[in-house]
Amino acid sequence: MKGFVITVLAIAVGVAVVAPREDSADKSAPAQASAVATAGSSDEPAWSGGAMVLRREGDGHFYATAEIESGDYEMLVDTGASVVALTAQDARNIGLEWDQDALRPVAQGAGGPVMGVPATIHDMSVGDFEAHDVEAIIVPDGLPVSLLGQSFLRHVPNVQIANDTLTLSD
Repeated sequence: MKGFVITVLAIAVGVAVVAPREDSADKSAPAQASAVATAGSSDEPAWSGGAMVLRREGDGHFYATAEIESGDYEMLVDTGASVVALTAQDARNIGLEWDQDALRPVAQGAGGPVMGVPATIHDMSVGDFEAHDVEAIIVPDGLPVSLLGQSFLRHVPNVQIANDTLTLSD
């Protein structure tokens, strides 16, 4: 029960703070511009010996491109979310199905309960970091961008935020 309450609170925080980004017209586009560029190439993520460095965006958040079931999805990195939370569109694109009758409260948002359904992501990676059978929640309404939560981030040995960068590393 304690784990469920923590998940509910984390998703509520994620739903409450996520606002559409200025460049939100194409949510399916890779978020490579979010990564600190390598020398000489401004549109590639900074990969170095298993490390990925992300810049803080204008809205104050960090975004990463996650490869899920062979597709790329832009996600807000939410270190306070207990699990990965997927928008309905991302869940459909991944191939996850759910029954509307199975929706249950998974968080408390500013407008009331946030309804969702548990799911499992079989294969997921961000940069060089991979995880299998990742716990997730599908939030069909009210979540403008999918959240990269602790059910994935716990597979990354080092997650560090300093100044305006977030680093995922070994």
